[in-house]
Amino acid sequence: MDTPLAVRARGITKSFGEVVALDEIDLDVAQGQIHGVAGPNGAGKTTLLGLLLGLAVADEGRLEILDSPVGRTLDAPGGVAGFVDGPGLYPSLTARKNLAALAALRGGDRRTADIDDALAQVGLTDVADDRVRGFSLGMRQRLGLAAALLTRPRLLVLDEPANGLDPAGKKHVHGVLTRLAAEGASVVLSSHRMDDLEALCSEVTIIATGRVVFTGPLGKLSAESQELDYRLITSDADTAHRIAQDTPGIKLVAEPGSPAWKDTGVLVVRTLVPALDELVVRLVRDGVAVRELAPVVSPLEAAFLALTEQPEQESDR
Repeated sequence: MDTPLAVRARGITKSFGEVVALDEIDLDVAQGQIHGVAGPNGAGKTTLLGLLLGLAVADEGRLEILDSPVGRTLDAPGGVAGFVDGPGLYPSLTARKNLAALAALRGGDRRTADIDDALAQVGLTDVADDRVRGFSLGMRQRLGLAAALLTRPRLLVLDEPANGLDPAGKKHVHGVLTRLAAEGASVVLSSHRMDDLEALCSEVTIIATGRVVFTGPLGKLSAESQELDYRLITSDADTAHRIAQDTPGIKLVAEPGSPAWKDTGVLVVRTLVPALDELVVRLVRDGVAVRELAPVVSPLEAAFLALTEQPEQESDR
């Protein structure tokens, strides 16, 4: 049985004058899934998220959100919350009063306990009574997420939610999003940070110049389909170098004589996953311990660069 969809988009096109921001975009987001949207500046990510939040309407195509068709008028679909280009907040109000005011604007009167719970979830309890004008970018992002949580969304749409976050803030945000998905809510988020997408998302859609160039599980972007550079540190660098030279499919990028080798005894090899697996088997068989083995660039980032390589534009659409 197919998983129910929170978002179903077919042939979505959106233009601003002569600029085509989205060109026949298809998108499926399953219920209970964290779905990433990635792409270079100007790809159309923000435009797509704006359509999901009811901040814009498509020129052509069909869009269904939470089983309801989206029409041609500006309207936030029920059960949807989030933000694009950063959350809208009142700088002169405290974090707690911001949430109370935003809840009132939405026609609700959330209890103090609900507001305190939302602040606690994003790690802002200690600054709940501080004015927002003094908040860092990361704190504003977390407060925007807290505001969205007050609506108990079934679909959460976030534009660069990790922007400006320190490690503690990142931990809070990741925890909130993972919990929401586990409880059945769907999350669509855009990010330039490939590590966030890899840590959170089960599927990702990559957009370039307004078109989908890839969509599907992260596993489809694994290193098995392309050569990647891997950093290798072992208990015996000289023996590892010899074995690597003799393993079919392994190309040495950094080896004896290179700065990396001189300083740390690091080997950098370029290969596909099957040949890398064979190299590890041979190392272990010869009594060489593998202390570190990791891609120099993550498989998702490598795929992203390969799929979207183009001149960098100044700003996102």
